Order: sequence, then C-alpha cells, then structure tokens
Amino acid sequence: MPKRALGRVVIVGASLAGTQAAQTLRRSEFAGEIVMVGGEDHFPYDRPPLSKHYLAGAWDAEKLRLRAAADPAALGVEWRLGTKAIRLDLGLKTVELDDGDTLSFDGLVIATGASPRSIPGIELDGVHVLRTLDDAVALRADFDASPERVLVIGADETGAEVAATARQRGLEVTMVDAAETPMSRVLDRVSGLAVADLHRSHGVDVRLGVGVAGMESDAFGRVNRVELSDGESVVVDVVVIGIGVTPNTGWLEGSGLELDNGVVCDATCLAAPGVVAAGDVARWPNRRFGGELTRVEQWDNAIDQGGYAAKRLLAWAADEPESVEPFEPIPWFWSDQYDRKMQLAGVPTDRTEVVQGSLAEQRFVQIYTDDQERFVGALAWNRPRQAIQARQLLTERATVEQAREVLGA
Repeated sequence: MPKRALGRVVIVGASLAGTQAAQTLRRSEFAGEIVMVGGEDHFPYDRPPLSKHYLAGAWDAEKLRLRAAADPAALGVEWRLGTKAIRLDLGLKTVELDDGDTLSFDGLVIATGASPRSIPGIELDGVHVLRTLDDAVALRADFDASPERVLVIGADETGAEVAATARQRGLEVTMVDAAETPMSRVLDRVSGLAVADLHRSHGVDVRLGVGVAGMESDAFGRVNRVELSDGESVVVDVVVIGIGVTPNTGWLEGSGLELDNGVVCDATCLAAPGVVAAGDVARWPNRRFGGELTRVEQWDNAIDQGGYAAKRLLAWAADEPESVEPFEPIPWFWSDQYDRKMQLAGVPTDRTEVVQGSLAEQRFVQIYTDDQERFVGALAWNRPRQAIQARQLLTERATVEQAREVLGA
C-alpha cells in the first residue's frame, strides 16, 4: 500500500506530456482520480504537423488529435478544457482555475508547455504566431487567400518549416533572423548555413543578421510593410513571427516553486513533494550531459518525460525514490523542410566534423564532441539509418572513434 495517499492527481496542461502522464498513471494501475486542465478548447493534439501537413492543407484538424485522446472517455480522466490554472497553493495543495473553481490534489503534474514570443506593440491583422491549432487555422486561412508575399520573422525550427511550407504552396517568402545562421538554438554554424542554402535554393529570400524595426498597416489595419533594422523594408501581406517561446510559469509565481526559465526540478523531475514537471516547461539537470539545468522543447522529450514524471509521482507516493533512476534522456530533434529530413541526436557543439557525405549535396552526417573529446551528438541530413545509429551510440556512451567508424561507414 502507498505510504502517502494519492487519491487525486491534477495534471495542468492537456499537452503531449500531460497526456502521456495520464496514460502512464493508468497503465501503472493508478485507480484514483485524474483531472486534466487545459487552456485550449481542443482535446490534446500533435503540434509538429501544424507547421507542415496542416498548414499545407494536407491534413485536417481531426487527424492531429493524439491517439490517447481519440476516445476521451477511455483514458478515465476528468477533462477541464478551455480552463486555465491561475494560481498554485503548495501548502493547501490546491490549484485555482480561471473559471472560479479550485481543485485540491494529492499529486500534481505541471505540463503547461510554453507560449510563443511576439513583438511588443504589434497588433495588426495578418500578423501571426504559430503554436496552437487556433493559430494554425488562422494562418492557413491567410495562406489560402494567396498572399503576394509572406514574411517569416525568425528562422527557428517553426519559422523555417513555415517558410518551407509557404514556398511549397507557391507563395513568395522572405525569411529574416537577427542571428547569423538559421536555427541557431539547436544547430551549429556549419549546419545552420546549410539550412540557409537549402531555403535559398528553393527561392526564399533569406536575410540573416537582420532584425525588425517596425511594421506599417493599410487603412483597414492589416500589415502591408515591415521595416528592417538595416534600413530596408519589405512589402508583405502576411507576417509569421517565430522568435522562440517562453515557458508558461506565470501562474506559479509566488507558489514557492523555483522558477528560472521553466520549473526547476531535481534530477528526477521532482519540483516539490508531490509535484513533478514535464515537457517544455520543465528544467532539470541532465547528468548524461554534464548535469547543467536543461529545458528541452522536443516532441520525444515530452513523451518520455511525461511518462517518467508520472512514475516519479507514484514512487514519491510509495516513498520509494530509489525505484526510479535520474531522468537522463538523449535529446532527439528533427525537422522536415522541403525534401530534407534533419535529425539530431544528443547535443550540438562548436567542435564538429562531417564524417559522411557532404554539405554541398545536403546529405551528410556530422558528429559533435565536447571539450574533452567525448562524443556527445550527431546530426544527420537525409541519413535516417545513421540518425538511429547515433542515438544508439550515445545510449551506449560510445567513444568518438566508434562514432566515426559507425557513422562514417
């Protein structure tokens, strides 16, 4: 029998991580109540296809729904959709909702994800961010209207994928980023420049090291011109802002949890007694890669960490912390742009070498090493077999010599 009563678990965030936590609790024979709180009106859905299949018009919204939520009643949870958590009281073990209700809990899973950054003071028709299904619906409607030019601000993963989808729909696209290379948060300079070349080869006007100075609108309040920091301007019909995200922790201010670019947890995703965090909002020390606090905005991590957090919560209730090992995943990132699939296992560094293929043909494998010459990551462009091999090599803590031999073959 559990040493701590776990009658009700509240999961804040009807997300991929939150859904995985609920599934794992049920698969672990947790028979108590599960309440799932979600700020959107939609049942949990898959976000990666928003910038690709959905925006391209190839998928409808129903196809995005997570399989776990295909039959909402089967998961055995109480759904509180269209409702946001606004306050956590750790002492009373309660979560206050924006509809005036207050939920008590014995265990809490925080999976509130992140929200896209925007440009302060810009509220014009035709200016979009892309994070939610509602965002995607609005942007697709603007794409369907056949705009003459789309401006993508920020060449991160989402921005680059939106630019690729717009070009594949036959739209004229300009993509600007203040950084010197696209996708600079997840890719090194070498592969980032390859991303820029890829987009230019498909007709995108790529401008790097350039920010946005302002926007102008027509008489109806719709964006029609964007002033850039280099003094030039772009005449546009649609603007998509992709300049990163901010973890959704505002509702946790004053709760007593440590907040620092996310919810700070220990190595087992425990943020406080009976409280765990998972997905984009969680920040924890990944000991596999040096133990620095890490926050990972990746699909695979949301699944793995959501399931892990649920097991950690059950271990806390049973007073058996030794039953779970520290959470030490291998980061796994991918992006589909045009006919190229980029897959990254591990972490990128400035110490990199191409061990197979070439950047010129945009089919290659790079490996990354840390300052102690340890193999810590690999990037594969249209090399899916090597991407899987790289992940396995990292799992086995292979040497750089072994990585060169296997991935270079």
